[in-house]
Amino acid sequence: MNQDYIKPDNWSIIEEGFDAERVKSSESLFSIGNGAMGQRANFEESYSGPTFQGSYIAGIYYPDKTKVGWWKNGYPEYFAKVLNAPNWIGINITINDEQLDIAKCKSVRNFRRELNMKEGWYNRSFTAILQNDIEINVDVTRFLSLELDETGFINYKITPLNSDAQIIFSPYIDAGVHNEDANWDEKFWEILDLEHSDDQACVTARTFKTHFNATTFMHNSVWVDGQNNQLTRRVFIKQRIGSSLITD
Repeated sequence: MNQDYIKPDNWSIIEEGFDAERVKSSESLFSIGNGAMGQRANFEESYSGPTFQGSYIAGIYYPDKTKVGWWKNGYPEYFAKVLNAPNWIGINITINDEQLDIAKCKSVRNFRRELNMKEGWYNRSFTAILQNDIEINVDVTRFLSLELDETGFINYKITPLNSDAQIIFSPYIDAGVHNEDANWDEKFWEILDLEHSDDQACVTARTFKTHFNATTFMHNSVWVDGQNNQLTRRVFIKQRIGSSLITD
């Protein structure tokens, strides 16, 4: 992928304008990390276009069985693979019952992202018109703490521009993740525990075979016009080999 579209800056790399063909490339270029964990620049909201999900925890690996035939004599039976860790950045969003997905919006303009390497934050913003004709402005900032290196933060702002709107945020933890490059499409995580209380939730998962344990925790708050609102919350738990825990 030609990366000439990236604008250089003294401390930042900047992308202006949305192009679905560049999404995977930009997910790599705008990744953040703090030595303990790393996160590709995947969108928080649902995205139906081509994407490569990636959340990583340092030191967690898995012996993925090599997918070769008898003619590959000399290949190892397993490759040590860096695993996708449970996804902590996901926030499904509906606006007047329409799911926010910029791949399906009528228009997307003023799309911009910046990775500021002096202050250590990643920002993405855009204006979009949904299929239901609601126009919104979105501004998202994400960073991983160096002082508390197991902690990540997301500040997700939505402003309706042409109408009042009912907005539902559904942040979630997903331990049912997979690796796009998995040789046999197998799952790597099993769920040990799920907990939730008010605006907090966590999932504890363990890797098969290597038995690395990871507890992924989230705490959510909703602010409207500068005020912290105690809004109605609902909890959804989806069970599978991996698991999603979703809160509204």
